[in-house]
Amino acid sequence: MNKPDYKQGRLLPLVEEFYTLQGEGYHTGVAAYFIRLGGCDVGCRWCDAKYTWNAAAHPLTDTDAIVERAAQYPARAIVITGGEPLLYPLDYLTQKLHDKGLQIFLETSGSHPWSGSFDWVCLSPKKQAPPTSEAFGKAHELKVIIESVEDLKWAEECAAKVGCECLLYLQPEWSRFSDIIGAIVDYAMANPKWKVSIQTHKYMHIP
Repeated sequence: MNKPDYKQGRLLPLVEEFYTLQGEGYHTGVAAYFIRLGGCDVGCRWCDAKYTWNAAAHPLTDTDAIVERAAQYPARAIVITGGEPLLYPLDYLTQKLHDKGLQIFLETSGSHPWSGSFDWVCLSPKKQAPPTSEAFGKAHELKVIIESVEDLKWAEECAAKVGCECLLYLQPEWSRFSDIIGAIVDYAMANPKWKVSIQTHKYMHIP
C-alpha cells in the first residue's frame, strides 16, 4: 500500500480546527486557533483523542487553506497538535503561518524527526516512545502526564534532558485526577522547580 503524498507539507491530514482557549500548561487561558492533525503511533491508553490515531481516516487538506482560515481569527496564536504532528513535514505550514504574523505553539511527544519552526514547544514525553535528543533540546515547556506515583521518576528523567530554561509541569491524567492530584501537589511543594498543570478546558466545557 502506497503512503499518502504530503507534497512536502502542502497537504496534511486534518482532523479538526477550532478557535478556543488554551486549557493547560504555560499558555493556559490564552485564546488560540487549534490545528489538529491526524495520525499517532504512540498509543497512550489514556489518550482523550484516540479518534486522531488513524491518519487515513482524515482528509488530506490543502495547507494554504488551513492557514487562510487560521488568519481570520482575532487571536494571533496557533496551536499545532494531534495526534502526533511531527509525523509530517511542517516547514511549509509554519512558514506560511509566520508569514501571516502568527505565533505558533507546538504540542508533541517529540518521538519523531523534527520539522517546522515554532515560537513555543510543549514537549509531553511518553515512556513507550521517548523523545529524541533534538526534541528535548527544543522544548520550552516539559509537561509530563502523571497517572501513578511511579511516573514522577519518569518526569525527573525527562527533566534532566531539557535545557535549563525549560519550564517543568506535572499534569494529572484526567481519569485519575482525584487519585493522583494529592501526590502531585505534595511533590511540587517538595520540589518547587515543578509547577502543576490542570486541564482547565475540561472544567470550562470547551474544546
